Amino acid sequence: MAPRWQRVLLKLSGEAFAGEAGHGIDGEVVARIARSIIEVKAAHGVDMAVVVGGGNIWRGMAGAGAGMDRAQADYMGMLATVINALALQETLERLGQPTRVQSAIHMSQVAEPYIRRRAIRHLEKGRVVIFAGGTGNPFFTTDTTAALRAVEIDAEAILMGKNGTDGVYTDDPRTNPDAVLLDEVTYIEVLNRGLKVMDSTAITLCMDNALPIVVFDLLGEGLIGRILDGEAVGTYVS
Repeated sequence: MAPRWQRVLLKLSGEAFAGEAGHGIDGEVVARIARSIIEVKAAHGVDMAVVVGGGNIWRGMAGAGAGMDRAQADYMGMLATVINALALQETLERLGQPTRVQSAIHMSQVAEPYIRRRAIRHLEKGRVVIFAGGTGNPFFTTDTTAALRAVEIDAEAILMGKNGTDGVYTDDPRTNPDAVLLDEVTYIEVLNRGLKVMDSTAITLCMDNALPIVVFDLLGEGLIGRILDGEAVGTYVS
């Protein structure tokens, strides 16, 4: 059966790389993510791009909250995403999956510069393209990077892999036991109700381009494949 979408962008939070430690990079967790990507490509033949966050290493907002210049703190966060991207690349290629890392911040010794047409060509050749460095601009999150890159490469959906969260809830389930998991929600509802999916800039960009988002538990066994098979997994935003 043909997959639900032929080209998708997988958004990984930096925290997902940290595992139970909550910071740094857990090699076992990265290997698990890499294996799931490889299995999905082998079983479904989809083009897959990845955007990685850097919150396991550095958060620009945290630095700004401590009195650091916000722009400088955000540039530091962009460098953190490059570290995560290189870790994922090394693991994928060790497992036999060709990849390319493209960075919005030029650092030619470790990554290609982001070039849209080159990224699309890599995808067409079966490579996993990992986008790092955010948008290259401060004041924008990696959520916005995911939405922007997905639109640029003609992805048909964004798969938002969350760490320990199986979808979008009406409230934080860790503090409110009455919080309800939402199977489906609209972009407008996300904005009006302040639901924790993406920041407002990213949601608006997805809405303007009719780009659906699936929020799911990243480490759930086989969930990416089930999503591509058309099963109702996590929360569908459209």
